[in-house]
Amino acid sequence: MEITQLGYVRTDVTPNGVAHIIFYHPNHNSLPSKLLNELVTAINHTSTRDDVKVVVLRSAEHKTFCAGASFDELVAIQDFDTGKQFFSGFGHVINAMRQSSKIIVGRVHGKSVGGGVGLAAATDFCLASQWATFRLSELAVGFGPFVIGPAVERKVGAATFSQLALTPDEWRTAEWGKSKGLYQEVFETVEQLDAYLDHFCQKLCSYSPEALVELKKIFWQGTEHWSTLLLERAAVSGRLALTDYAKNAIAAFKKS
Repeated sequence: MEITQLGYVRTDVTPNGVAHIIFYHPNHNSLPSKLLNELVTAINHTSTRDDVKVVVLRSAEHKTFCAGASFDELVAIQDFDTGKQFFSGFGHVINAMRQSSKIIVGRVHGKSVGGGVGLAAATDFCLASQWATFRLSELAVGFGPFVIGPAVERKVGAATFSQLALTPDEWRTAEWGKSKGLYQEVFETVEQLDAYLDHFCQKLCSYSPEALVELKKIFWQGTEHWSTLLLERAAVSGRLALTDYAKNAIAAFKKS
């Protein structure tokens, strides 16, 4: 079986109404198109379920939370349409998270790269362990964090987003992420992270569902154009991925 067909997305719902959407891929929890599509389906499904009060987005245990998009699929891009479709994957997930009626809490237990940072930024409230280092690596391989950019910039601000985008090789600490607004809390251990996550979700489940829905709308006010914007950004990435610079950088990275 091709590596892009491996992995899974599953949803576990607790008796009190917390839906844990869990993704896994053997290659550092990267997300090929298959898993991105399954994430969209899972997020949309929980949005309509009356028995779900809060959603937790998390990955299966691995020292990496999410390594971003599938590099194997990136290497295989040979034309603009395929490239645009590839880069649209994270855009569809971010838009599903944005449009969901549920508060989405992120659980980031390990490091994130590229699209993984975008997932963390697209949650409504994000909790992390001290191991949740991160970087936006896209510029190093010939394009940029165009699709996830609006979600990241919304959380950390334009100046910090610019800093992250222009320093693709530099890892940032979880505490640095907290100071910029990417993470709301950072914990020394995963056990502490999970204890607070359970406590926080229990509290959210005790609040008015109608009030949470209205708060969600306010949190995302002004992003209604993202359904178009993120696809436009995907087109930019798809075009740049076909340049000689990107092809050479991707080939060099693949060999390293």
